[in-house]
Amino acid sequence: MKPLHRHLVNTSRKVLCTAALAASLTTAAVATTPSTADAGESEPSPDSPQATDRGDARLDLPAPVADPQVPPTTTAPGGASGIPGTALDAYKRAELSVAAALPGCKLPWQLLAGIGRVESVHASGYGLKPDGSTDKPIRGPRLDGNGFAEVRDTDQGEWDADTSYDRAVGPMQFIPSTWKKWGADGNGDTKRDPNNIYDAALGAGLYLCAGDRDLSDPAALDRAILSYNNSREYVNTVLGYMKQYKDGGVSEIPNPPVGNYPTPPVTGTLPTPTSPRQPVTRPTPNPTPAPSKPATPTTPAKPTTPPAEPSKPTTPTTPTTPTTPTTPTTPTTPPAATLAKVELVGASGITAEAGSAFTAAPKVKALLSDGKPAKNQVVVFVVGDDTTGATRFGTSDSLVVRTDDQGIAAAPGLKAGLKAGTFTLRATAYGSVNEYTVTFKGTVTAAPVVLARKGTEQLDVVVGKSLTGVELFATAAGQPVTGLKTTAGLVEKDEAGKWQPVKPEAAAKGPYFKGGKDGAEKLTVIEPAATGADGKLVLPELFTAPETLPGTYHLRILTAEGVALVLEVKVTAAPAPQA
Repeated sequence: MKPLHRHLVNTSRKVLCTAALAASLTTAAVATTPSTADAGESEPSPDSPQATDRGDARLDLPAPVADPQVPPTTTAPGGASGIPGTALDAYKRAELSVAAALPGCKLPWQLLAGIGRVESVHASGYGLKPDGSTDKPIRGPRLDGNGFAEVRDTDQGEWDADTSYDRAVGPMQFIPSTWKKWGADGNGDTKRDPNNIYDAALGAGLYLCAGDRDLSDPAALDRAILSYNNSREYVNTVLGYMKQYKDGGVSEIPNPPVGNYPTPPVTGTLPTPTSPRQPVTRPTPNPTPAPSKPATPTTPAKPTTPPAEPSKPTTPTTPTTPTTPTTPTTPTTPPAATLAKVELVGASGITAEAGSAFTAAPKVKALLSDGKPAKNQVVVFVVGDDTTGATRFGTSDSLVVRTDDQGIAAAPGLKAGLKAGTFTLRATAYGSVNEYTVTFKGTVTAAPVVLARKGTEQLDVVVGKSLTGVELFATAAGQPVTGLKTTAGLVEKDEAGKWQPVKPEAAAKGPYFKGGKDGAEKLTVIEPAATGADGKLVLPELFTAPETLPGTYHLRILTAEGVALVLEVKVTAAPAPQA
């Protein structure tokens, strides 16, 4: 098995896991200090501890709490389902985190919502708080083999307060031993708490995606839900809610307060999801027993003492007229501000040289419906339409950050691809119903070519001999440049100190390249072969004739973009013949 941190720790991988969920940072790991679990490597099966017959912790909530009506003043589509705002945020945040860490899984947040609905009605009735915790602990039945599977204690009562047997815990109902492997930090507080809906939702997402599952495959989706609870009824119910949330839409509603509701009977069946705004069929917590056969009434005995004569009633006093109470005015609660807009901060175009980092981090600002900054809002930056040879955040094409107190989210660490081209950078923030996207236009310009000669020794040639084997290398941004065309020619400086091609009279007495038919033509300029895959360029053979004057000559290799390398070539006289 491979450790979980292979998927989650490295911020150069799909860093949503790391960057999106740390509340105090814009780029930090989503599953901080992850355990060495099987996530992404070993696929849980329906016989895993999590899939045992463990019952559930659902409260028998009244319909207005379990299936709240979406206020007609919201922007939600007609028939939309209501989910407490904190739970909805946790499910969506978990989807984003898993999508970045395990992009092949294709986990929909509606699946997590379906499980959360069946397991704990989105933690409704337990006092769900904005930070994801609850006022009342969420614990399932004791798994002592009495009506459920027997699971001996695995956490010393740390999560379920039971040191003899395990209980499923939290809004997503994790078996403690399962949480030990797949527990995650979904809200960036450095803790892994199955009782916190942010942590539980992310842990559930990682568990469902384990084994490199692709949940867009119905068979894989079926196996994943069975591994969570090995019950066909459970699978059908979860899929029903998942479809309901996808088709009917979802709107964020306030977190319900803690309540004192009874738990459903052990023999109760799972609720059947219905179309939005229709009541959910619930099991009767206390069925009315069948009436027994009435007993035969007995004849009452005659009274031995006659009833006393009633006393005369006293004259009633005239009641005082009560004062009419004033009707209290119902305070109107203003609707909570929701995400309404995302806008660019600065220019919409970003530019960098190939292979270099963008000097300014792209920024966006998120605003609420009341015009105030949307603080701590998740924003996803994604590179697309890329022709630059992989412009990336490290090795990932996505990055998730959170807005600061001014509602601003910056995306640092973007590095240009290795070739000139264009790309788009989309910044998206997700509201309770809608998503808001702005786009940057990215341009990558070609990095300047660097020409360098292999070796540092002096280039010497004796009159009448030739110079061969001179190798050059062309690179850009530290990478080889393939197919680069150049010209090589003899040059000399003019009066202004600039290099110019040699004059005809000087060319007749200096080194030359051979050209023309059979190499009979003497050339001072030639086009070498283009650079290979390794960026190497081998200069053609440079000749000298007996009439070549000894001295120092200069050979310039020039690209079409004007990049030049000037080599010094020293021609020495031939040694005098020995007497």
